[in-house]
Amino acid sequence: MRPSSPRPVNAAPATVPAVTDDTFAAEVLASPLPVLVDFTAAWCPPCRMIAPVLAEIAAEREGWLRIVTLDVDHNPRTTAAYAVLSTPTLILFRDGAPVMSLTGARPKRRLLAELADGLGE
Repeated sequence: MRPSSPRPVNAAPATVPAVTDDTFAAEVLASPLPVLVDFTAAWCPPCRMIAPVLAEIAAEREGWLRIVTLDVDHNPRTTAAYAVLSTPTLILFRDGAPVMSLTGARPKRRLLAELADGLGE
């Protein structure tokens, strides 16, 4: 009998938690872990395409990378503070500061490769 995996292969990935203008500083800037923020919008098709990729990465990298979403339509202060003009925009934060920004949906392998430098891998 094969050992069971923590998450069945066909199971839907967990959802990524959301942050807001009011919780951004505590959840992202004060985090002891690197945080990848997905600046997203409900009406954005590429945002919906990358959401399951981000959920998979969040589950796989739990404990050393945190991934959160921020709805640009409902959180204008944070969106403006980081000059987000397109969705999805992914910004990686380390020690409270942005270290890299990526715009647009991409496959998981490419996203992980692009994040490797910012994560120090």
